[in-house]
Amino acid sequence: QVDAGKAAAGKEKFNTICIACHGLDAKGNQALGAPNLTDDIWLFGNDPQTIAEGLHKGRMGKMPAHGEILGDQKAQVVAAYVYSLSHGSGGAQ
Repeated sequence: QVDAGKAAAGKEKFNTICIACHGLDAKGNQALGAPNLTDDIWLFGNDPQTIAEGLHKGRMGKMPAHGEILGDQKAQVVAAYVYSLSHGSGGAQ
C-alpha cells in the first residue's frame, strides 16, 4: 500500500532534488545512469525501505548519497513518493 500522505509530502522534495537526474516526469536519464522510476524494473528492490536506503547511501557510484541532505524523515517521504510512482497511485501526475 502507498502512504498517500507521505507520498504527497515527498513529491515536493523530489521536485527540488531528484528531478535534476530523474526528470520532472521521473522517467530518468540513461546518459546519467538515472533510471526510470515509474516502471516496474528495480535493480535493488522497490519497497519503501530499500528506496530510502538508496536515498541515504547512494547506489553504485551513480546515485549520489542524499542522507545528509534529507535526513531520516525526509528520506522516508521521498521514498514513499518514489514508491508511489511505480505502484499506481498516480504520484507523477
